[in-house]
Amino acid sequence: MPVFTYSGKNASGQKVSGERTATNKEALVAQLRRERIVPGPVRQKGREFSIPSFGSGKVKVKEIAIFFRQFSVMIDAGLPLVQCLEILAANQENPTFQKTLTGVRTTVEGGSTLANAMRQYPAVFDDLSTNMIEAGETGGILDIILQRLAVYVEKAVKLRAAVKSALIYPVSVVSLAFVIVAALLKWVVPIFANLFAGLGVDLPLPTKIVIGLSHFIGQFGVVFLIGLVAMVFGLKQVRKNPKGRYYFDLALLKLPVMGALLRKIAVARFTRTLGTLITSGVPILEGLSITARTSGNAVLEEALMKVRKAIEEGRTIVDPLRESGVFPNMVSQMIGVGEATGAMDSMLQKIADFYEDEVDAATKDMLAMLEPIIIGLLGVMIGGIVISLYMPLFSMIAKLAG
Repeated sequence: MPVFTYSGKNASGQKVSGERTATNKEALVAQLRRERIVPGPVRQKGREFSIPSFGSGKVKVKEIAIFFRQFSVMIDAGLPLVQCLEILAANQENPTFQKTLTGVRTTVEGGSTLANAMRQYPAVFDDLSTNMIEAGETGGILDIILQRLAVYVEKAVKLRAAVKSALIYPVSVVSLAFVIVAALLKWVVPIFANLFAGLGVDLPLPTKIVIGLSHFIGQFGVVFLIGLVAMVFGLKQVRKNPKGRYYFDLALLKLPVMGALLRKIAVARFTRTLGTLITSGVPILEGLSITARTSGNAVLEEALMKVRKAIEEGRTIVDPLRESGVFPNMVSQMIGVGEATGAMDSMLQKIADFYEDEVDAATKDMLAMLEPIIIGLLGVMIGGIVISLYMPLFSMIAKLAG
């Protein structure tokens, strides 16, 4: 079996690292999580610098949500577990998901629990799903747990769609603007520059700046493009390092407008995940560990692991939440009320509902604010180039008319 190097943090927050043999990377990650180790970078020894493969054979979150919804209906109708998995696998259009469900069915037929069978495929079924399903199997409420999982994943899909809608429009418009400007500087401006050089016209400062930019794009455009690609690749490498990922996520949370939106998204995801886990019977300490690992934000992950450690030491959840500085005071106070009244699960769901509505409102406000800014930016960039190119012609016409 191949040897893998790994690093991560244990339940106490201490860094651990080493080498282990495993059938594949996913199996090692699953094994580390069973040992309550939050895995960091995992690389096969001797292939640390291999070129990564890109996105083939992935299962979409929406497909998982539909699977949980259909699975819950079948279990509620009284169909045997193996037959449910067989039917669902046969009706999957995604070959990767079909292969995964077939593997789960085979393992369950061999006498394994559904949760342990799903743990063999951590790339498809995360810790949250498997722990909730384990709680459902233990308590005899698997159909209810699957319904909750379906609702949770559907809400996660909705939240992700809101984020995408907030980012796609400005990013696509600004990218298109830069492509248009680059095309003007690369192919249109040199024609005018040659014309002005042939006429011997004195060029105003804006025209000189535009022609200078055109020369720069012509000479160093490829270098600039390579540098841009290298920067994107570098950021991805930084995010693979635990410390680099932490500071990157911290910088995102401090952005003027986007930071507030990202914080609301993080709070909505945290409260929805922890609330769903506690409602399903998962212990709060285990729930906090799972929520930290699935938070998608290194700052939030570290804060939740500190909260977990404080609760292990006998403290209430409110003080460590407030001390983290990540969560708004209202969230800490409401969770404290839920803890005191024994209704933390329902309180967390209410907070999640509130912040998901806040994310929708913040997304619409941000788009409304960005739209005039983007239009103005386009006007300045493209209009500025066009006007600067025609300024020498206007001055020539004025001289001839005089």
